[in-house]
Amino acid sequence: MSDTETETLPGLGQPITLTDRAAKRIAEIVAGEAEGVMLRVAVNGGGCSGFQYGFTLDDTRLSDDLVIEKLGATVLIDPVSVGYLGGAEIDFSNDLIGSAFKINNPNATSGCGCGTSFAI
Repeated sequence: MSDTETETLPGLGQPITLTDRAAKRIAEIVAGEAEGVMLRVAVNGGGCSGFQYGFTLDDTRLSDDLVIEKLGATVLIDPVSVGYLGGAEIDFSNDLIGSAFKINNPNATSGCGCGTSFAI
């Protein structure tokens, strides 16, 4: 992504937020893990739309990570991913078709049906 494309992202410079629902679910997940485990959210190349969201458990907080803490949950986001996620909301959906973390990203111009792949 070039600097020109970065400057046109609608969420650039906006905070990344975590809903109460997502924070509670993260806290439940890491409660069964070793001390100090956090959720890492990343944007990776790939997926059917060009980029995809990645969710992993991590026990290492890097010095340049964005750290979001809420209701006992900690989310880590690397600096490159932050550039794609400005203004995004990390949520958790639990409905009839399944449970999953969802990212409502104002920078995504399109996405796929599964909700984990997007284009900018």
